[in-house]
Amino acid sequence: MITRVVKINFKEDKINDFLQHFETIKWMVASQENCHGMKLYQDKNQENIVFTYSIWSDENALENYRKSIFFNDLWSTIKPWFKEKAEAWTLNEHFNGFNNK
Repeated sequence: MITRVVKINFKEDKINDFLQHFETIKWMVASQENCHGMKLYQDKNQENIVFTYSIWSDENALENYRKSIFFNDLWSTIKPWFKEKAEAWTLNEHFNGFNNK
């Protein structure tokens, strides 16, 4: 399993457009083949900055999603709203203390 974290800094006047659009596609992203779930976080102090957090079976699953028509359509819709280039990290988990209770 891998975790993908993407930071997107939107233009201040476009964050609401993104959040409205996200509501229409969030389950389509989360239900992609070999995606084990996704979360969206919004920065408390800079509301135009969001992070997506998703878990994938492996890097091939992530790459298949990134090469999909769905992803290309999504990215072409939201990319013009970016204030700056998105940043992304693909991570391996080394410890998870969330499920120990």
